Amino acid sequence: MNREKILVVDDEEAIREVVSTLLEARGYECTIVENGRLALEQFQADSYDLVLSDIVMPEMDGLKLLGHLRVLNPDAPVIMVTAMHDISIALEAIRAGAYDYILKPFEKDQLYLSVGRALEHRRLVLENRTYQSGLQELVEERTQQLSDAMRDLEQSYDYTLEALGSALDAKDAETEGHCQRVTAFTMYIARAMGLDKTALRQIVRGAFLHDIGKMAIPDSILRKPGPLTDDERTVMRTHCAKGFAMLKRIPFLKEAAEIVLTHQEYFNGSGYPQGLKGDEIPLGSRIFAVADTLDAMISDRPYRKALPIRVAREEIKKYSGTQFDPRVVEVFLSYPDDVWLELHQSRAGFFQLAQLEKVEK
Repeated sequence: MNREKILVVDDEEAIREVVSTLLEARGYECTIVENGRLALEQFQADSYDLVLSDIVMPEMDGLKLLGHLRVLNPDAPVIMVTAMHDISIALEAIRAGAYDYILKPFEKDQLYLSVGRALEHRRLVLENRTYQSGLQELVEERTQQLSDAMRDLEQSYDYTLEALGSALDAKDAETEGHCQRVTAFTMYIARAMGLDKTALRQIVRGAFLHDIGKMAIPDSILRKPGPLTDDERTVMRTHCAKGFAMLKRIPFLKEAAEIVLTHQEYFNGSGYPQGLKGDEIPLGSRIFAVADTLDAMISDRPYRKALPIRVAREEIKKYSGTQFDPRVVEVFLSYPDDVWLELHQSRAGFFQLAQLEKVEK
């Protein structure tokens, strides 16, 4: 059986050698080149099952190389590897057709997992194409396999989003762990309201990424220890629109992007950035509003200790119909304190978007 061929592209010789050595030890056949121009020439001269490329390189960078490769052979997955912790570049690579995006430095197991998923996805797509002609009895089975492969691709995106969420935690250390906990609260309320899995997945992603726009807020404002000025508050409020702009062009995040845009809207129309009210606000954002307030009140902050949950319940009940959707508040209040306290404690660690299939059950 022929070994699967991987083209490794990086302008750092040490990186090329390490990556190719690791992959060859796993049975792959590797070719290494030092920039995008040479990689394109090599790709046109030979066939490859996978391309592993750096982004910042001389002569032709990784994103330009990706564009050429998508035209030459859309079936060959491309994994981008870079030391640049820049959300806009990560999203640009995904929009341009990259299968996955790995941040340096990475663990070898992360490399093996990403490469294995990409090659398996390629194999399933090619197999499905072959069996489509004349093998009617295999249509259902292969369709399911293709569906599984697409789910794997979606999970690959979620791994990338998790990494970006961790980068946001590092930038805004004051609220570390907040997005994981508020996502768990949001998911619990959404399930209690009977939402289907498709809607649930979008709402969970929106909750997890709600503050992603803060990546574009200057540290001088985001980490300011004291109160913000009016001008600084205006800048801070742009994080909703900035987050929406980051996500809106990614098809599987379209609904999640709407939640990112509207998560600061109030039920009575006094929120921002659009002043929406009532059912004009996406249901996911109305659920998130309750979850966000709950976590903010029962979590420690640098300026105060966590408040008792009874205080949080009273506050949320008090603002039902003004800040919060009464239907969401009713669902929240129907569950005892220990449910929320247990979720708060168990989700204090890393919440994995890529494990949504498990948490939905």
